Order: sequence, then C-alpha cells, then structure tokens
Amino acid sequence: MSQHAQLEHPVTETISDALFSQLRATPLFSSLKDEELRCLTGVEEIRLDKGDVLCRQGEIAHHFWVLLEGSVVVVQVTADGREVEMVSIPSGNAFGELPLLANIPNAATLKAEVPCHLVQISEEGFWNLMTTCPNVRKAILANMAKRLQKLQSTTVQQEKMASLGTLAAGLMHELNNPGTAAKRAASQLRSNLIRMHELSSKFSKIDLSHEQKQCLHDLQDYTLSKQSVVMSSLEQSDAEENLAEWMEGADIENAWKMAPTLVSVGLKSRDLECARAEFPGSTFSDALNWIEALASSMQLVETIEESIGRVSDLVVAVKSYAYEGKGLKQAIDVNSSIHATLVILSHKMREKEITVEKDFSSDLPSLQCECMGLNQIWTNLLDNSIDAVGPHGKISVKTWAEKSPEDGHTDLCIRIADNGSGIPLESQSHIFDTFFTTKPVGVGTGLGLGIVHRIVDQFGGTIRFTSVPGETQFTVRIPAQQQHA
Repeated sequence: MSQHAQLEHPVTETISDALFSQLRATPLFSSLKDEELRCLTGVEEIRLDKGDVLCRQGEIAHHFWVLLEGSVVVVQVTADGREVEMVSIPSGNAFGELPLLANIPNAATLKAEVPCHLVQISEEGFWNLMTTCPNVRKAILANMAKRLQKLQSTTVQQEKMASLGTLAAGLMHELNNPGTAAKRAASQLRSNLIRMHELSSKFSKIDLSHEQKQCLHDLQDYTLSKQSVVMSSLEQSDAEENLAEWMEGADIENAWKMAPTLVSVGLKSRDLECARAEFPGSTFSDALNWIEALASSMQLVETIEESIGRVSDLVVAVKSYAYEGKGLKQAIDVNSSIHATLVILSHKMREKEITVEKDFSSDLPSLQCECMGLNQIWTNLLDNSIDAVGPHGKISVKTWAEKSPEDGHTDLCIRIADNGSGIPLESQSHIFDTFFTTKPVGVGTGLGLGIVHRIVDQFGGTIRFTSVPGETQFTVRIPAQQQHA
C-alpha cells in the first residue's frame, strides 16, 4: 500500500454492520452466506484522496482490494518513461488478484481518480478467501482470466504501436524520397515540354520533305518503343563519349548534355546518320534536341510512375500492418503480411545494404483466424535479424505448408534466418523472457520476442529457433484453420 493511502480502521477479525452491507452489495461477495462474509480476515478499510497512489508498477503485490466508492485509474509506464492511462475501475469492482495468483510484480500503477473508499485484504486473507469460498474463488478466477486476456491484448497493441513509432522516421524518409523525385521529374518534364513547343514552332515555319518527316517519325517510334538500356558503368561511359564526340563533329549544340539520354535508349551514331543526311545545318541540331527531349520526357514519366507506385506500396503496407486483424473472422495472406512488413522495414535494410532472399510458397493456404498481431511476429523477428547482421549481411524468408505432426491438419510454416553473429549460448534459454535483451541499453526493450511467443501461442502455433555464429533461424508454425471456442 502506498504511503498516501489513509488507513481508516486497523486490520479486524470481524466486520462491522456498515461494512458488511457495503461488501454484500458488491458482485464478488453477493453470493456469500452471512457467516462466510463475517469470517473474512485480514481486512482493512482505507481511503484515498484524488491522485493518491494505491500501488506502483513493478512493486511486489501484497493486497487484494474491493472498491466501495470512487474510481481508480490504471496507469502503465512505457519504456521511455511516459505514463499512459489504460482503464478506469469503477466502484463495486474487486482487483489485485492477477499479480497475487500469477506471483508477478504489479503490472501497473493504481491511482485514485476521485476520493475513494476501499477494502484492502491482506495476501493471507486473500488466499484464505480462495480456499474457503468456492463461489468467490470462481468469480476471482473469471475476473483474472478476463484481465489477463485484456492485458495481453493491450501489451501486444502497445508493442505494435511502439514499433510503428520506431519506424515512423524511416517511413517519412521513405515517403519523402519518392515525393521529392516525382516533384523534380515533374519540373524537368515541364521544361522539356516548353523546349519541344519551341522546336515545334521552328519546324512549323519550314517545309519538311517526306524523307525528313519519315526519318524524324522513325526516330520517334524507336525512342517511344525503347526502355532504358542496362549497361555497365564502363560501357555506358564509353558509349556516351563516342556519341558526344560524333555529335560535336556534326556541330550539335549541347552534345555532351544530350548524349547520356540518347545512349540510355540505345541510340548510337549510326542510328542518327539518317537525320544527319536529311537535316542540313542547324535543323539537324533541332531534330536531335527534339528526340532527346522526347526520350527524356518518357524517362521522367517512368520516374513519376515509379515514385507514385512506391508511395502507394508504402501506404498499402502501413495500412495492412496497422489494421490487420480487428477481432473479426478473416482470411489472411501470410505472404502478403510478410511482404508488407518487409516494405516498412526496407529503409533499415538499405542503410546496411542487406540482401533479402524471399522464397514464398505460391500455393500457401490463407490463415483463417480472428486473432490480431500477426505482422508483429514478422516485425520483431526481422528487426532482430537486421540488428544482428553486419553491413552487406543476408536475411532469408521462406514460407511453406505441411501437415502437422500432431493432428494432421495443415500448418503454415515461416522461417526467418540471418547470417549475423548469433545468440550467445548462455542467453538462448532466456530470449522469450519478458524484458530480456542482448541489445545495448537504449536499443532493445526486451519485449519483442516475449510478445512474439505470446502471439504465436494465441494463434495455437509454435516457435523454435537454432543459433550459431553466422546462422540464426526462427521457425514459426501456425495452424491454417484456427480453433476457437
């Protein structure tokens, strides 16, 4: 009990008539016989002022409480020290059984929202109540099951939001890059259109022969039909130098500026001989400027399309990540779920120039489930692999389906492996423990793999791992058809 809580009456062996009536009115004790209720031991009445602390997160639990008047707020302290209000407990409720039954520290801090009147039962009195009153025991265990389920769901969601927060800066960078590229390409495209308009005006003032029109038409068709040619750096440099020198010899303006674009669509000097023969003087330069502007414009349109596509992929991935699973029965494509997570984490992999090998089964069944948090499994496993490997490291992801050795049903199997330093042997038995981490202080919270284990268990699956220096593998097996009561 916090030092702020005021003890109204000392521990009593008998209950006053007034307190008897108040306890009788609570759902927990309403079914007790009078003599059973009168025999409650280790009972204190306490009062809290607004803001007083009843117990603190992380402290060893020693009491069970019944809230007779007022309301108590449940507050959790996050890894970065922020206090987050989780839920408010109204009067008439009993609480505090979870840490006593599970033998764990208090999972949250309890504070009075308004002045409160409570009954505090000692740990000894609580266990006496559990052993002598079957109806109360049943009610307490039911409450514990509900709270434990809610706590697990809340913890998973908090870890998920924490991961999204960690990824937010990278996502902004990811969105900014294609946005900037598209803006720059659009600006250059505008300049090309103005240049093409000026060249069109020039051509409109001269009479082009049939041969000139045909040559220009053929070059336009060639340019519009070609995609960017892939060459080595040396090959590209040589090709650009040869074409630029040839154009300079033909008195072409901006020869060195135009050469890279013309080379990128595969044009060589021999392809431009028809234009050199048909367009005398400055008109040859105008003709090549037109072709270069056309080729450049096509490349800029591709850049804009790729940029918008990249933004769309990110939006879809984040939406899939954030909203996957809402407690509704649904069919989840595990391959798509992993792909979305890879997209979100791609900036971290590019920073270390990590190679990702994907071997996704083309006939992987959908996961039929109501559970949430599937993508949190991939996030934590992949994020750990990214941290584990060095620059130019390798991560592999494989999915497949096989029959369960236990019941013959189909299991979805996912293996995530890396060639990092591995998990130290002395740490391997603890990696699924809450708050255990091998990462430096400030880098890891120790929640990740504990959350992963819990989510996999909720899906009715298993997670196994092997780790030696240079190779760590995590294998997740989840039944394709989820069984729910």
